[in-house]
Amino acid sequence: MASATTLTLNGSQPSHPDTPTPSKETLQTAFDHTVFYLLSLWPALSVAVSNNWGGPDSADKRDWLAGTISTLFDERPDTDVFDVEDVLLQVMADEFDVEVQDESEVKVAEEIVAARRGIVGEGRLEFAEEVRGRWERRGGKGAGIVAGRPGEGDEVVDEEESEDEDEDEDTEMGEAPRLVERREKEEPEVDEEGFTMVKKKGKR
Repeated sequence: MASATTLTLNGSQPSHPDTPTPSKETLQTAFDHTVFYLLSLWPALSVAVSNNWGGPDSADKRDWLAGTISTLFDERPDTDVFDVEDVLLQVMADEFDVEVQDESEVKVAEEIVAARRGIVGEGRLEFAEEVRGRWERRGGKGAGIVAGRPGEGDEVVDEEESEDEDEDEDTEMGEAPRLVERREKEEPEVDEEGFTMVKKKGKR
């Protein structure tokens, strides 16, 4: 009785039929969603959206930014990391009045460009699935955020790190590190005699 298993010439079993290639529309949609997930996972933007620094429609501005970046690649296929960085920084400044100081936009831009190349360029949906998984593990909300009053600094807390630090909750905390700075208009100081005091601004 002949064996039911067919062997190829080199002795290995035949490979399974190739998985159908995703359509262009499927790949584009996956990339669009990936851009949204990556922006939602960006701590600097999460701080701005959660605190409504872009106004009551801050979340809509984040969604608009995701669409803007996707469109940028459609209009200019050669868009690179520096182009994406410029868009991120400009929108953060113009729409949220935030100056990003930790250079975190670099990693976000790199991941977006890599996702574009992997998903749309190479048809590899695992790029989209990996980013979506990260977003879902955070409850679909992005980075954990602890925000102080303007001028006191804002701390972006990674949820995985925060779990390890639960034991130190009762420890007195110092000033939170400033990862993003929201430009605030300073109120004039008035001395006891009613004179307005002038402050000299130092260099950042």
